[in-house]
Amino acid sequence: MQITFLGTSSGVPTRARNVSSVALRLPQRAELWLFDCGEGTQHQIMRSDLKMSQLSRIFITHMHGDHIFGLLGLLASCGLAGNVQRVDIYGPAGLNEYIQSASRYSHTHFSYPIKVHAVRPGVIYEDEEFTVTCGALHHRITAFGYRVAEKDRAGRFDVEKAQALQIPPGRVYGQLKRGETVTLADGRVINGAELCGPTEIGRKIAYCTDTIYCDGAVELAKDADVLIHEATFAHQDAEMAFQRLHSTTTMAAQTALAAGAHRLLMTHFSPRYAPGNSIELKDLLQEARAIFPKTDMAYDFMAYEVPRRRDVVLSEV
Repeated sequence: MQITFLGTSSGVPTRARNVSSVALRLPQRAELWLFDCGEGTQHQIMRSDLKMSQLSRIFITHMHGDHIFGLLGLLASCGLAGNVQRVDIYGPAGLNEYIQSASRYSHTHFSYPIKVHAVRPGVIYEDEEFTVTCGALHHRITAFGYRVAEKDRAGRFDVEKAQALQIPPGRVYGQLKRGETVTLADGRVINGAELCGPTEIGRKIAYCTDTIYCDGAVELAKDADVLIHEATFAHQDAEMAFQRLHSTTTMAAQTALAAGAHRLLMTHFSPRYAPGNSIELKDLLQEARAIFPKTDMAYDFMAYEVPRRRDVVLSEV
């Protein structure tokens, strides 16, 4: 699971930062999932090492332009390229109408199936590997955050130990790898869990923007390996944040702390903190780290490989 930031500015793009979009690459299944799609997202994908042909799911938080204006262009390009099989799009009510209207007036026709899912809090997608849930955030319009949870799986199967026990290979190995208890032909009962290493805890990612501090974001981020959270304003501009229902750096850090998240990646920064101003982005990072030390500030094309819990433990030994 690799996160790539394609846009980290709020409201409008800057020379260094495009508007909101985050990609989640799933190499094991050759899929690309996208969270929000601000204007110019397809250009950002082309400038990265991501493959547009792998795009399969898009999750939209809310209907503000800096999160959706790149959507139709991206979908149209996917159709012209001719190598996208199907795209499922998830987001608030009105998203399907927006896509249908924009495609009708621009005479855009898609050569592949598109399915738009109007989301409500709860599980919105599940397969054998992942569960995706959404929760309500607190913004000026209806907004949702998303949580991607990889399912736990059995640890590495010890083939040598199985051979030493003279367990015949075949279908039974698959059962034991899944941690099942199996009765062999000779009557022996073998507990698969005893032949597997420690359970691999599924990785969890939360994506929360746009929102002010709220319980919904904390719930989505519980025990997350990575929380991606907006940090539009510095702490001293909290009054502006409350007026516009955006988060400060300290709100993002407090969300991560309350949720017991393992790492915070901040994004969606106001252009007002450009270099040379009285408050710069480096000051925002210091504010957040004072509350939640494991905080980093995202930038366009930043890539982050989400570690497994066992990997983290081994690296700390």
